[in-house]
Amino acid sequence: MQPLHVKAPAKINLFLRITGKRPDGYHDLCTLMCPLAMYDTLTLKEGGSGVAVVCNHPCVPEDSSNLAARSAYLFLGTVFAGHAPPVSGLTILIDKNIPVGAGLGGGSSDAAAVLVALNNAFGQPLTTQALMALGTRLGADVPFFILGAPAVATGIGDRLEPFSHLTPWTALLVYPNQVVSTAWVYKNLNLRLTKGEKKLSKFNFNGRFFNVGEHLVNDLEPVTTKAFPVIKEIKRLLLAHGAAGAMMSGSGSTVFGLFADPVRANSVCSALRDNQQNKNWTLYVADLLI
Repeated sequence: MQPLHVKAPAKINLFLRITGKRPDGYHDLCTLMCPLAMYDTLTLKEGGSGVAVVCNHPCVPEDSSNLAARSAYLFLGTVFAGHAPPVSGLTILIDKNIPVGAGLGGGSSDAAAVLVALNNAFGQPLTTQALMALGTRLGADVPFFILGAPAVATGIGDRLEPFSHLTPWTALLVYPNQVVSTAWVYKNLNLRLTKGEKKLSKFNFNGRFFNVGEHLVNDLEPVTTKAFPVIKEIKRLLLAHGAAGAMMSGSGSTVFGLFADPVRANSVCSALRDNQQNKNWTLYVADLLI
Protein backbone atom coordinates (compact mmCIF):
# COMPACT_ATOMS: atom_id res chain seq x y z
CA MET A 1 0.00 0.00 0.00
CA GLN A 2 1.33 3.42 -0.96
CA PRO A 3 1.31 6.10 1.76
CA LEU A 4 -2.07 7.83 1.98
CA HIS A 5 -2.37 11.54 2.72
CA VAL A 6 -5.82 12.76 3.78
CA LYS A 7 -7.36 15.84 5.35
CA ALA A 8 -9.93 15.70 8.14
CA PRO A 9 -12.09 18.84 8.49
CA ALA A 10 -13.48 20.37 11.66
CA LYS A 11 -17.20 21.07 12.12
CA ILE A 12 -19.45 23.49 13.92
CA ASN A 13 -23.00 22.99 15.13
CA LEU A 14 -25.20 25.80 13.84
CA PHE A 15 -28.25 24.42 15.62
CA LEU A 16 -28.36 21.97 18.51
CA ARG A 17 -31.46 20.93 20.43
CA ILE A 18 -31.60 18.05 22.89
CA THR A 19 -34.97 16.38 22.38
CA GLY A 20 -34.88 13.64 25.01
CA LYS A 21 -32.93 11.01 26.89
CA ARG A 22 -32.89 7.38 25.80
CA PRO A 23 -33.07 4.30 28.06
CA ASP A 24 -29.47 3.48 27.13
CA GLY A 25 -28.29 6.80 28.59
CA TYR A 26 -27.65 8.53 25.28
CA HIS A 27 -29.52 11.70 24.35
CA ASP A 28 -31.67 12.24 21.29
CA LEU A 29 -30.91 15.46 19.53
CA CYS A 30 -31.54 17.52 16.45
CA THR A 31 -28.55 19.40 15.11
CA LEU A 32 -27.36 21.13 11.97
CA MET A 33 -23.66 20.48 11.43
CA CYS A 34 -21.42 22.05 8.84
CA PRO A 35 -17.82 21.15 7.96
CA LEU A 36 -15.15 23.86 8.05
CA ALA A 37 -12.09 24.54 5.90
CA MET A 38 -9.89 23.79 8.90
CA TYR A 39 -8.13 20.45 8.92
CA ASP A 40 -6.08 17.81 10.65
CA THR A 41 -3.71 16.12 8.19
CA LEU A 42 -3.27 12.35 8.38
CA THR A 43 -0.71 10.11 6.72
CA LEU A 44 -1.30 6.34 6.67
CA LYS A 45 1.74 4.17 5.98
CA GLU A 46 2.16 0.42 5.83
CA GLY A 47 4.65 -1.09 8.23
CA GLY A 48 5.19 -2.65 11.64
CA SER A 49 2.53 -4.76 13.28
CA GLY A 50 -0.93 -3.77 14.37
CA VAL A 51 -1.94 -0.11 14.19
CA ALA A 52 0.34 2.58 15.59
CA VAL A 53 -0.53 6.26 16.02
CA VAL A 54 1.94 9.15 16.13
CA CYS A 55 0.59 12.63 16.83
CA ASN A 56 2.18 16.04 17.34
CA HIS A 57 -0.33 16.99 20.06
CA PRO A 58 0.53 15.87 23.63
CA CYS A 59 -3.11 15.36 24.63
CA VAL A 60 -3.87 12.91 21.82
CA PRO A 61 -3.44 9.23 22.84
CA GLU A 62 -1.03 7.23 20.72
CA ASP A 63 -2.42 3.82 21.57
CA SER A 64 -5.41 1.66 20.62
CA SER A 65 -7.80 4.04 22.39
CA ASN A 66 -7.24 6.65 19.69
CA LEU A 67 -10.30 6.92 17.45
CA ALA A 68 -8.18 6.82 14.30
CA ALA A 69 -6.56 3.56 15.45
CA ARG A 70 -9.93 2.09 16.41
CA SER A 71 -11.22 3.10 12.99
CA ALA A 72 -8.41 1.24 11.22
CA TYR A 73 -8.87 -1.88 13.34
CA LEU A 74 -12.63 -1.81 12.73
CA PHE A 75 -12.28 -1.44 8.96
CA LEU A 76 -9.62 -4.14 8.57
CA GLY A 77 -11.47 -6.52 10.90
CA THR A 78 -14.72 -6.03 8.99
CA VAL A 79 -13.46 -6.18 5.41
CA PHE A 80 -10.90 -8.92 5.95
CA ALA A 81 -12.77 -10.94 8.57
CA GLY A 82 -11.60 -14.53 8.67
CA HIS A 83 -8.34 -13.97 6.81
CA ALA A 84 -5.22 -11.85 7.13
CA PRO A 85 -5.42 -8.29 5.79
CA PRO A 86 -3.05 -7.40 2.95
CA VAL A 87 -1.05 -5.12 5.25
CA SER A 88 0.93 -6.50 8.17
CA GLY A 89 0.77 -3.24 10.06
CA LEU A 90 -0.25 0.38 9.75
CA THR A 91 1.13 3.64 11.13
CA ILE A 92 -1.13 6.69 11.29
CA LEU A 93 0.62 10.05 11.56
CA ILE A 94 -1.69 12.85 12.74
CA ASP A 95 -0.70 16.47 12.26
CA LYS A 96 -3.18 18.02 14.68
CA ASN A 97 -4.56 21.45 13.83
CA ILE A 98 -8.09 21.08 15.23
CA PRO A 99 -7.96 21.75 18.99
CA VAL A 100 -8.70 18.86 21.34
CA GLY A 101 -11.84 18.81 23.51
CA ALA A 102 -13.11 21.92 21.77
CA GLY A 103 -16.48 20.91 20.29
CA LEU A 104 -15.13 20.82 16.74
CA GLY A 105 -15.18 17.06 16.18
CA GLY A 106 -11.49 16.54 15.46
CA GLY A 107 -11.27 12.98 16.78
CA SER A 108 -14.41 11.88 14.96
CA SER A 109 -13.19 13.52 11.76
CA ASP A 110 -9.85 11.71 12.01
CA ALA A 111 -11.69 8.41 12.43
CA ALA A 112 -13.88 9.10 9.40
CA ALA A 113 -10.86 10.09 7.30
CA VAL A 114 -9.18 6.77 8.12
CA LEU A 115 -12.28 4.78 7.16
CA VAL A 116 -12.64 6.59 3.84
CA ALA A 117 -8.92 6.42 3.03
CA LEU A 118 -8.67 2.68 3.69
CA ASN A 119 -11.86 1.99 1.78
CA ASN A 120 -10.46 3.84 -1.24
CA ALA A 121 -7.06 2.16 -0.92
CA PHE A 122 -8.59 -1.33 -1.03
CA GLY A 123 -10.91 -0.75 -3.97
CA GLN A 124 -13.99 0.54 -2.13
CA PRO A 125 -15.30 -2.80 -0.78
CA LEU A 126 -17.84 -0.89 1.35
CA THR A 127 -20.52 1.50 0.16
CA THR A 128 -20.80 4.94 1.74
CA GLN A 129 -23.81 3.74 3.72
CA ALA A 130 -21.85 0.74 5.01
CA LEU A 131 -18.96 3.01 5.99
CA MET A 132 -21.36 5.29 7.84
CA ALA A 133 -22.80 2.30 9.69
CA LEU A 134 -19.28 1.36 10.78
CA GLY A 135 -18.67 4.94 11.81
CA THR A 136 -21.67 4.89 14.14
CA ARG A 137 -19.88 2.22 16.17
CA LEU A 138 -17.02 4.66 16.75
CA GLY A 139 -18.96 7.81 17.58
CA ALA A 140 -22.14 9.69 16.78
CA ASP A 141 -20.38 12.36 14.68
CA VAL A 142 -18.32 9.97 12.54
CA PRO A 143 -21.06 9.29 9.91
CA PHE A 144 -21.41 13.05 9.38
CA PHE A 145 -17.73 13.37 8.51
CA ILE A 146 -18.01 10.43 6.11
CA LEU A 147 -20.89 12.23 4.40
CA GLY A 148 -18.69 15.33 4.24
CA ALA A 149 -21.42 17.95 3.72
CA PRO A 150 -23.81 20.08 5.80
CA ALA A 151 -26.50 17.88 7.31
CA VAL A 152 -29.26 17.76 9.87
CA ALA A 153 -28.56 14.95 12.32
CA THR A 154 -31.21 13.35 14.52
CA GLY A 155 -31.34 10.36 16.85
CA ILE A 156 -28.02 10.30 18.69
CA GLY A 157 -26.61 12.17 15.71
CA ASP A 158 -26.37 9.18 13.40
CA ARG A 159 -29.45 9.78 11.23
CA LEU A 160 -28.43 12.30 8.62
CA GLU A 161 -30.28 14.39 6.08
CA PRO A 162 -28.18 16.60 3.77
CA PHE A 163 -28.98 20.30 4.10
CA SER A 164 -28.39 22.56 1.10
CA HIS A 165 -29.90 25.81 2.36
CA LEU A 166 -26.81 27.50 3.79
CA THR A 167 -25.37 30.74 2.46
CA PRO A 168 -21.62 31.39 2.52
CA TRP A 169 -20.21 32.44 5.89
CA THR A 170 -16.74 32.81 7.30
CA ALA A 171 -16.34 31.61 10.88
CA LEU A 172 -13.97 33.20 13.36
CA LEU A 173 -13.32 30.53 15.96
CA VAL A 174 -12.00 31.31 19.41
CA TYR A 175 -10.71 28.42 21.50
CA PRO A 176 -9.99 29.53 25.09
CA ASN A 177 -7.67 26.55 25.64
CA GLN A 178 -10.17 24.96 28.00
CA VAL A 179 -10.77 21.24 27.42
CA VAL A 180 -14.40 20.28 27.94
CA SER A 181 -15.63 16.74 28.61
CA THR A 182 -18.66 16.01 26.45
CA ALA A 183 -19.75 13.32 28.92
CA TRP A 184 -19.65 15.87 31.77
CA VAL A 185 -21.77 18.35 29.82
CA TYR A 186 -24.48 15.80 29.04
CA LYS A 187 -24.43 14.54 32.62
CA ASN A 188 -25.15 18.07 33.87
CA LEU A 189 -27.79 18.89 31.26
CA ASN A 190 -31.18 19.82 32.74
CA LEU A 191 -33.68 18.60 30.15
CA ARG A 192 -36.66 20.21 31.87
CA LEU A 193 -35.00 23.61 31.80
CA THR A 194 -33.90 23.08 28.20
CA LYS A 195 -37.43 22.29 27.07
CA GLY A 196 -38.81 25.29 28.92
CA GLU A 197 -36.46 27.65 27.09
CA LYS A 198 -37.02 26.29 23.61
CA LYS A 199 -37.91 28.67 20.81
CA LEU A 200 -37.59 25.94 18.21
CA SER A 201 -38.16 22.34 19.18
CA LYS A 202 -36.65 20.88 16.04
CA PHE A 203 -34.96 21.80 12.82
CA ASN A 204 -37.75 21.92 10.25
CA PHE A 205 -37.60 24.94 8.01
CA ASN A 206 -39.38 23.48 4.97
CA GLY A 207 -36.69 24.46 2.51
CA ARG A 208 -35.99 27.86 4.07
CA PHE A 209 -32.45 29.11 4.24
CA PHE A 210 -30.72 29.05 7.61
CA ASN A 211 -31.28 32.35 9.40
CA VAL A 212 -28.46 33.20 11.80
CA GLY A 213 -30.57 35.51 13.93
CA GLU A 214 -33.45 33.07 14.29
CA HIS A 215 -31.90 29.63 14.24
CA LEU A 216 -28.50 29.90 15.93
CA VAL A 217 -29.08 28.00 19.19
CA ASN A 218 -27.28 25.43 21.34
CA ASP A 219 -28.92 23.68 24.31
CA LEU A 220 -25.51 22.65 25.69
CA GLU A 221 -24.12 26.18 25.88
CA PRO A 222 -25.72 27.15 29.25
CA VAL A 223 -24.28 24.01 30.86
CA THR A 224 -20.72 24.59 29.66
CA THR A 225 -20.88 28.34 30.31
CA LYS A 226 -21.56 27.75 34.02
CA ALA A 227 -18.21 26.00 34.34
CA PHE A 228 -16.39 28.14 31.75
CA PRO A 229 -17.73 31.70 31.95
CA VAL A 230 -15.11 32.81 29.42
CA ILE A 231 -17.50 31.46 26.75
CA LYS A 232 -19.94 34.29 27.48
CA GLU A 233 -17.12 36.84 27.29
CA ILE A 234 -15.97 35.53 23.90
CA LYS A 235 -19.52 35.69 22.54
CA ARG A 236 -19.84 39.28 23.73
CA LEU A 237 -16.59 40.27 22.03
CA LEU A 238 -17.45 38.60 18.73
CA LEU A 239 -20.85 40.30 18.58
CA ALA A 240 -19.31 43.64 19.56
CA HIS A 241 -16.88 43.27 16.65
CA GLY A 242 -19.66 42.80 14.12
CA ALA A 243 -20.37 39.07 13.97
CA ALA A 244 -23.87 38.39 12.59
CA GLY A 245 -24.21 35.74 15.29
CA ALA A 246 -22.02 33.95 17.82
CA MET A 247 -22.41 30.62 19.62
CA MET A 248 -20.53 27.79 21.28
CA SER A 249 -20.00 24.76 19.05
CA GLY A 250 -21.10 21.34 20.30
CA SER A 251 -20.26 20.84 23.95
CA GLY A 252 -17.55 23.52 23.76
CA SER A 253 -15.36 25.21 24.57
CA THR A 254 -14.84 26.79 21.13
CA VAL A 255 -17.03 29.77 20.31
CA PHE A 256 -17.56 30.89 16.72
CA GLY A 257 -18.73 34.13 15.20
CA LEU A 258 -20.18 34.22 11.69
CA PHE A 259 -19.13 36.97 9.27
CA ALA A 260 -20.49 37.58 5.78
CA ASP A 261 -17.22 39.31 4.85
CA PRO A 262 -14.06 37.16 5.19
CA VAL A 263 -11.89 40.29 5.19
CA ARG A 264 -13.77 41.54 8.26
CA ALA A 265 -13.40 38.13 9.94
CA ASN A 266 -9.62 38.20 9.44
CA SER A 267 -9.43 41.80 10.66
CA VAL A 268 -11.29 40.94 13.87
CA CYS A 269 -9.10 37.87 14.32
CA SER A 270 -5.99 40.06 14.16
CA ALA A 271 -7.47 42.56 16.60
CA LEU A 272 -8.31 39.88 19.15
CA ARG A 273 -4.87 38.28 18.78
CA ASP A 274 -3.21 41.63 19.43
CA ASN A 275 -5.18 42.10 22.65
CA GLN A 276 -2.85 40.88 25.41
CA GLN A 277 -5.82 40.00 27.61
CA ASN A 278 -6.62 37.26 25.11
CA LYS A 279 -3.12 35.77 24.95
CA ASN A 280 -4.37 32.37 26.19
CA TRP A 281 -6.89 32.07 23.38
CA THR A 282 -6.25 30.38 20.05
CA LEU A 283 -8.03 31.89 17.05
CA TYR A 284 -8.81 30.49 13.63
CA VAL A 285 -10.60 31.79 10.55
CA ALA A 286 -12.28 29.20 8.33
CA ASP A 287 -14.97 29.22 5.68
CA LEU A 288 -18.02 26.99 6.01
CA LEU A 289 -17.81 24.15 3.46
CA ILE A 290 -21.23 24.30 1.85
